[in-house]
Amino acid sequence: MLTTTLFIVQFFFSIIIGVYFLNLLKSQQGNKNTIDKESKKELDKLRRLREIKLTEPLSEKTRPSTLKDIVGQQQGLRALRAALCGPNPQHVLIYGPPGVGKTAAARVILEEAKQIPISPFKKDAKFVEIDATTLRFDERGIADPLMGSVHDPIYQGAGAYGAAGIPHPKPGAVTKAHGGILFIDEIGELHSTQMNKLLKVLEDRRVFLESAYYSSEDSNIPSHIHEMFQKGLPADFRLVGATTRTPDEIPPAIRSRCAEIYFKPLMTEEISLITHNAAVKGGFKTEKGVEELVAKYSQNGRDAVNIIQIAGGVVQVENKDVISRKDVEWVIEFGHYSPRIQKKVCAIEQVGCINGLAVMGNSAGMLIDIEVSAIKSEQGKGNIKVTGIVEEEEMDGRGHRLKKTSSAKASIENVLTVLKRYLNIDCKDYEIHLNFPGGVPIDGPSAGIAIASAIYSAIKNVPIGGDIAMTGEISIRGKVKPVGGVVAKVEAAIIAGIKKVLIPTENWQELFEDMSIEVIPVETIEQVMEIVFNVKYSEVQERSLQKQQSGVLTVS
Repeated sequence: MLTTTLFIVQFFFSIIIGVYFLNLLKSQQGNKNTIDKESKKELDKLRRLREIKLTEPLSEKTRPSTLKDIVGQQQGLRALRAALCGPNPQHVLIYGPPGVGKTAAARVILEEAKQIPISPFKKDAKFVEIDATTLRFDERGIADPLMGSVHDPIYQGAGAYGAAGIPHPKPGAVTKAHGGILFIDEIGELHSTQMNKLLKVLEDRRVFLESAYYSSEDSNIPSHIHEMFQKGLPADFRLVGATTRTPDEIPPAIRSRCAEIYFKPLMTEEISLITHNAAVKGGFKTEKGVEELVAKYSQNGRDAVNIIQIAGGVVQVENKDVISRKDVEWVIEFGHYSPRIQKKVCAIEQVGCINGLAVMGNSAGMLIDIEVSAIKSEQGKGNIKVTGIVEEEEMDGRGHRLKKTSSAKASIENVLTVLKRYLNIDCKDYEIHLNFPGGVPIDGPSAGIAIASAIYSAIKNVPIGGDIAMTGEISIRGKVKPVGGVVAKVEAAIIAGIKKVLIPTENWQELFEDMSIEVIPVETIEQVMEIVFNVKYSEVQERSLQKQQSGVLTVS
């Protein structure tokens, strides 16, 4: 009797369990059918969406596809080819303002490198592009699109491996770029932790991922995942980082591992060419003078393309045939475009006025006005007043305030010493007003010889030609010391119409011989005075000696 009862109970439970699994199977089948139907609907939606296509925007039509399409960066492109197209390509940092072709240059250089037999880049080498300003960073390491991450079993969406309790590494951009180029736009915006991880990958050429769920002794983990954790994911690529920041804002550790290349701001003529090309590719006809007008208000190639795009839209909507100056003027007005700051000099001689040379940002040369007024005062009771934006810096920490004097102001002190010691001019006998007009912040010692020349001109009442410019630091021994950005400064001088530029001898390069300007290297303040004022040092010394012997210490 007991045996029969147990049999009936077992049979009853077997039926219940069978019915349960049958219903579960039907439910899964039903869910699968429902999922298939929904998937089919979504696929149909995707196909319909893909059939909808707008016309190609002008910005894409004008995107450079070859090196010849990149305007105004011949020196930068040559450096980039040297860094990436040889048998031993380097990591690269490209500095430059926005819209001058940094991304396009890196992309087309890789395509060129693929065609060179000595290059290690294969035909299938990838160009992986990411933007550091939008790159997601999670301190917990759950998601890291740059380095890669691990889908641990604990996280939702870990997939089949997660269901089996197996951690699954997912490659990031450094692995996807293996064998090719990883381009990081605005690399200066990378999180410090990401930057440190990137430095490690650049040295190891592979990336290691970690997980608390991984055990090297777990036989259930597939062999390929064991290899990923134990040997790392391959990450042998070349880094090309682009930035609009200055070099001092980029961590030294990444700079020391990269070749640094500078893309310069575009000249007006170069933007005119970009404007012309944009109009041709957009199928627009332009009135005479339109390209020059666009170039006057465009800070880079992107601005020029946008102006032509909108002006062309106006022409098409209003059924006109040609983009007129009036159409462009309307775009400039409503778009609030500002004119380019571009100084043109005149050759008129002036007393106490001279053209200095400076660099703004990474490599943008520009002319700066330096003007001096000098009035005779009671002997030894004069002073010097400096106006304009002469930058100083204050730092406050732990209750102490430290004020850093501008190196431009320090350069003025050097000038006063040199004028007294070597040219027998005691500036304390004059009321001197030194001004840097134009609202341009001035810092750095490179205006030294220009300041000395302007003060000498004002005190001696000797005019200086408007077609001369100069740059160079001056030491208290009257030596002209090297400064930075000289090539960019000389290029700015050419654009401004300068005929003659004085630079430190140590900054001389042979490329200046091929430029359409006279570049004169100088070593001492005496050479500067002789070139600018035709004053020989021997004559100055002789007059100084005569006056000292007669008891006269000032210079009339």
